[in-house]
Amino acid sequence: MEEFGKVPECRIVACADALPGRAAAYAEKSGIAHAFDGLEEALAWNGFDAAINATPDGVHRETTLALLAAGKHVFCEKPLAPNHADALEMTEAAERAGLINMVNLTYRNSPALQHARHMVEAGELGELRHVEASYRQSWLVGKAWGDWRTADQWLWRLSTEHGSTGVLGDVGIHILDFATYGAADDIASLNAELVTFPKAPGDQIGKYRLDANDSVAMTARFQSGALATIVATRYATGHLNDLELKLHGTKGALWVETNGRTSSLKGCFGEDIDTVTWRDIELPQIRRNARRFIDALLSGVNGDTSFRRAADMQKLIDAAFLSSADKRPIPIA
Repeated sequence: MEEFGKVPECRIVACADALPGRAAAYAEKSGIAHAFDGLEEALAWNGFDAAINATPDGVHRETTLALLAAGKHVFCEKPLAPNHADALEMTEAAERAGLINMVNLTYRNSPALQHARHMVEAGELGELRHVEASYRQSWLVGKAWGDWRTADQWLWRLSTEHGSTGVLGDVGIHILDFATYGAADDIASLNAELVTFPKAPGDQIGKYRLDANDSVAMTARFQSGALATIVATRYATGHLNDLELKLHGTKGALWVETNGRTSSLKGCFGEDIDTVTWRDIELPQIRRNARRFIDALLSGVNGDTSFRRAADMQKLIDAAFLSSADKRPIPIA
């Protein structure tokens, strides 16, 4: 509501939720004219052009396919699907229908990330040698976002029986996209280890079995030959929601930081390399995801990040799960 409400050409006309009464309550609070108890009712009404799919991860596929079948453009929350096969099915359905399809990878809204990629593509770093990427959260050790032990909105994220694929499935797509987009390069192979830490007696709280992964660490080789270390965790004490990317090249280095609200970009180039001096880099204004989706609707040309990009990231996530289970590196076909 906040993001799309800022776009003049966009009008939010309805909302839908499978839980009876919840859409109506949200519509009244948010000033939305129509509310429906389920997607089927909204599709039967048919008074909209595009949908923001903010359903839980496990039902992205069925809801998105229903929207596409009805000829609706879709802006879907991440991850697109729990596995690459489902994500690819959704991608191909959208492309066959010629519909605008985008995934809300929110950290593409970082002007620091966007400008870093521009500098990499311009050759300012020379040949890329090493990439460090991390996504650090601490909600399993702190209460800044509430107490996970008593809130369903957090507990389901710790339970595979309730549709969670852990920190890798939840935010892995963010940090993998952050790393590969910033580096302007694709991963050729990766080696991953997933860890689930004990959190409660018997690893159970109520109906929730706490078996989803809490932390992941990967090493990867890019197609350029650069080596990468990529981590994501919910146990990064002292970090609320912090993403960091360091790009080290033969001519210089870049350091991207964002918490989803603010961004910074530092560089180390020229004579500063010898003195190990990092300097702030001024950031340009960028279009945010909601603006890019509306621009795609207006132009008829699909925007970034597309379903296909999200499916490619899901392929990396699937490979990380396989690597951890088999304890071996996985090539990315």
